[in-house]
Amino acid sequence: MKTFRIFAALGFAVLLHAAPLASAAEAANVASTAAVAYRTVKVDGVNVFYREAGPKNAPVLLLLHGFPTSSQMFRNLIPQLADRYRLIAPDYPGYGQSDMPPLDKFTYSFDNLANVVDKFTQALGLSRYALYVQDYGAPIGFRVAAAHPERVTAIVVQNGNAYEEGIAHSFWDDPRVYWKDKTEANGNKLRPLFELAGTKWQYTEGARDPARVSPDAWTVDQAYMDRPGNKDIQLEMFYSYGTNPPHYPAWQAYFRKHQPPMLIVWGKNDKIFPPAGAHPYLRDLPKAELHFLNTGHFALEEDSVAIAGYIRPFLAKNVKAAQ
Repeated sequence: MKTFRIFAALGFAVLLHAAPLASAAEAANVASTAAVAYRTVKVDGVNVFYREAGPKNAPVLLLLHGFPTSSQMFRNLIPQLADRYRLIAPDYPGYGQSDMPPLDKFTYSFDNLANVVDKFTQALGLSRYALYVQDYGAPIGFRVAAAHPERVTAIVVQNGNAYEEGIAHSFWDDPRVYWKDKTEANGNKLRPLFELAGTKWQYTEGARDPARVSPDAWTVDQAYMDRPGNKDIQLEMFYSYGTNPPHYPAWQAYFRKHQPPMLIVWGKNDKIFPPAGAHPYLRDLPKAELHFLNTGHFALEEDSVAIAGYIRPFLAKNVKAAQ
């Protein structure tokens, strides 16, 4: 009986000590969004809004959003990584909460947005960082990375293109015509993408369960695009997208020469950037990790937990984390 009481006491003690460890492990993946700060910094006179979370002394993961969204696309991911990394997600000028200078006061192009992001990192004193790029974030981030390879510790690519195979399908037929002939008629063929139905389509097309995709996401994006003058900005950015394919060889050369650690997480049902754009990365980066997810273009809407689950060991392996 005495022996039983001893083992029972030991077992109870083990439970007392084990429970906090389990809770801590779970808590690491469910950090509160209350820990996210919302700030602005001036870059060449433009107020650039950004979200930030995580320890100030932790390695940085710079999150670059796509079209037609903003840093809000990372709202579910940031809390899942902020225990060990410093997450910084800016809104580009003309997007989200950043300033929206008129077309005659600001050059809306991928070259210039990359320049803004570059200066943004300098304004925040970010000398080393990993990148998460999606959609527009890819040509912006790859411009910065190719210009400053010494700054980039690793890259996470989520439905972001750097290869001709990724845009060799019908979605890009009308944009290609506009790149070659910038007329009002050709531009008008693209304008439905700036309306609510087109925005909702980007979020729900390819989702395995559209009921799990928050309508807040496309409603917020559309509210920003419905501001006077913003749809003209979006059309100008669509035209500027035609400057990206000529950069593909240089970005691929950067991959081959510098071999940045890369994690590719891809919504396989994406109608804008289908899996054909994911596979070619492995030609230049044979050690890259590639994971397909059963979802669409905005994969974080359904699969932020799965994506965070891939990112954590990837960064742990390639980037020294805060302890």
